Amino acid sequence: MKIADIRATTVTVPLEAPLLHASGAHWGRFVRTIVEVETDNGLVGLGEMGGGGESAELAFDGLKSYLIGHDPFELEALRFKIMNPTASLYNNRAQLHAAIEFGCLDLMGQELGVPVHTLLGGRLRDRVPFASYLFFRYANAETGEPEIRTADQLVEHARRLKEEHGFTSHKLKGGVYPPEYELGCYRALAGAFPEDTLRFDPNASFSVEEGIRFGLAIEDLKNDYYEDPTWGLNGMRRVREKVKMPLSTNTVVIDFEQLASNILNPAADVILLDTTFWGGIRPCVKAAGVCETFQLGVAVHSSGELGIQLATMLHLGAVLPNLSFSADAHYHHLQDDIIDGGMFEYEGGSIKVPDGPGLGVSLDRNKLDEYAQLYKELGGYPYDRDPGYPGRYALVPKQRFADPHKAIAPPIPTGQK
Repeated sequence: MKIADIRATTVTVPLEAPLLHASGAHWGRFVRTIVEVETDNGLVGLGEMGGGGESAELAFDGLKSYLIGHDPFELEALRFKIMNPTASLYNNRAQLHAAIEFGCLDLMGQELGVPVHTLLGGRLRDRVPFASYLFFRYANAETGEPEIRTADQLVEHARRLKEEHGFTSHKLKGGVYPPEYELGCYRALAGAFPEDTLRFDPNASFSVEEGIRFGLAIEDLKNDYYEDPTWGLNGMRRVREKVKMPLSTNTVVIDFEQLASNILNPAADVILLDTTFWGGIRPCVKAAGVCETFQLGVAVHSSGELGIQLATMLHLGAVLPNLSFSADAHYHHLQDDIIDGGMFEYEGGSIKVPDGPGLGVSLDRNKLDEYAQLYKELGGYPYDRDPGYPGRYALVPKQRFADPHKAIAPPIPTGQK
């Protein structure tokens, strides 16, 4: 079995409502590039990569000369073809490699008639638990989804997700409003769900001093961990020295060199393994083994997945003996998916691990075509800067709120969709 063709198709899939992100960015839809790796015996393996658009499609097209004729079972040779470490200055291709590796593992499973988790050593759990992953957001008149900008709105949204999906851990994406305001909202969550665990992620938007102050103010809560309060290994170390709870990261430990540095001089206690950022499922399994050796926690990170990447996250979560926490997923914010049979379903806050051959998912060609056309119509999105925000925190007065339920709600910029 040899690779005969590689096809990349960029799609955009709408979200229930536009999600506010750190430092003024926002998403109203996810842009993903779907990869099909076809072999000379007619099998097709599936991969997925975040964003990219036309540039991603061109990049995958450029890899064909390296990969046509390659045996999908030869994954270490594949890694060197795409991510040659001796040429790393000129060859930063982790996310491209991840999508191709997904496809090759899918092909291997189909060829052998076994799920990917079997190829990875066998599953230890049939279902992977997930956190609710909460965002401040704009309203969406088309879907009827309300805005979320106050503590009461946030708690009500979390309660609805808990009732619908069964989540018992709640993650709040911060870095949108001033730390003092988000602190009130986070504490309101803790008060509303005292039996559940929490995690807070400002996406490294805090200064070290802000990160320390916020961490000290939530130490008494039932936290899973405090994710990426500030940027850089040294900044994280400074926060970790002062705050008495586990720190986690998916921004400053995403390769083995960074992992080694973190072990020698700890900056994070929990490593969030992202099947895209780390360059594939197998690198995540290897990293989890290192973390097990050095007694670091691990969890599965989300980077805005559709069903193909979610399947990779499920297979990864199934095989990790040291999976310490529920996984992240943006998945419940999507309106639709491009996989056959409809969207994965949550039950009791978890999703069943696919047990079909390979990744256990296949493409819905009509959905792929529909959302590829939507991408052509809408293009990318203003990920890095929401034009409604003139600057981070600019629209909210910097004052400390004793009671978040009585706080003045931050305004939503006008002209947003």
